[in-house]
Amino acid sequence: MKIYDVLILGAGASGLMCAGNLAKKMQVGIIDVNEKPAKKLKISGGGKCNITNNSVELHNFDGDAALLTSVFKKFSKEKLLDFLERSRIELELRKGRYYFCKNSSDDIINVLLRNTKNAEMILGEKIIEVTKEGELFELRTDKSVRKAKRVVVATGGESFKTLGASDIGLQIAQSFGVKIKKFTPALVGLTLQKEQFWMKELSGLSCLVEIKVEERSLREEMLFAHKGVSGPAVLSASLYWKKGDISIDFLPSDAIEELAKKGGKKLLSSVMPLPKRLAKALLQAIEMKDKECTKVQKEELAKLAKLHNYTFAPAGNFGFTKAEVSRGGVVTDELNKESLESKEVKGLYFIGEVVDITGELGGYNFQWAFSSAYVCAKAIK
Repeated sequence: MKIYDVLILGAGASGLMCAGNLAKKMQVGIIDVNEKPAKKLKISGGGKCNITNNSVELHNFDGDAALLTSVFKKFSKEKLLDFLERSRIELELRKGRYYFCKNSSDDIINVLLRNTKNAEMILGEKIIEVTKEGELFELRTDKSVRKAKRVVVATGGESFKTLGASDIGLQIAQSFGVKIKKFTPALVGLTLQKEQFWMKELSGLSCLVEIKVEERSLREEMLFAHKGVSGPAVLSASLYWKKGDISIDFLPSDAIEELAKKGGKKLLSSVMPLPKRLAKALLQAIEMKDKECTKVQKEELAKLAKLHNYTFAPAGNFGFTKAEVSRGGVVTDELNKESLESKEVKGLYFIGEVVDITGELGGYNFQWAFSSAYVCAKAIK
């Protein structure tokens, strides 16, 4: 039986990046349940893949700061951008922050596949289990049995089940006694309690907000949806929200008191730089009449101030079917920070989303996928 130097489980961003940075003389196999590689990469960012962000800092991630520091020191955002430039991938910077493929996500996929042409691509096989006897790992799928000196688990999370996503990576970790945190949906819309059902009636509207959650402050667009609230600000907030209150400033660029003072005979709903329907709904939510600004009493300004701090507890989230990524994964204390190898199981590595590191919306999770993959490959090489 052929014995691989490295078997990589998962042909996504991290798996392909890892394979592409291993020594070409190595016998490498990449195995995936899908018939085609990089299916999540293909559809991400509306088909243009938000690869990274102009600012990649520790506070943009929920996870082990020491591990993130170690990994990004070896493969930073600058090194990723340099790799993309050398690979002649044209990027566009949106809102001064988000790096997307200028043409399509096929640009990055084609580069990753070109770099892995020396590896054997094994597609359309469902991973059943991984065991180890002596120095060799044995991988059993629904179609074959393969052996390898090292195994890299790059199986991702549970979101996008239609693309074959599962918790097989965590099952493998547990079978070797490696501690895990169960996956939960992240970067996902939030559902509402009855008191906030008025937001559902605004479905389709969006506005710039600042959301405060767990001592984090996130300023981006919020979208009102049939199920609750969504949009970039809410998706990132969902990463940190577990239960309890969140606070929304619906006028982060303006002071409502100043708008009212300068409004004259205009209605309050007219001086707020918001869609009229939203402005009226907000006033109703804080039990404030829509009146001429000149008629606003001093004590009513305190009520209007709630628009800068509208506090409520979400009911839950939209679930894995709508989640961009999964929070949780292999506990980082179980991994060597220099290589992402299991401390207890020699030759077993975990990279990308299967590790308990999750980034905010905006390219952070692909940055982590590429960086962790590079560090792992170089450690093996």
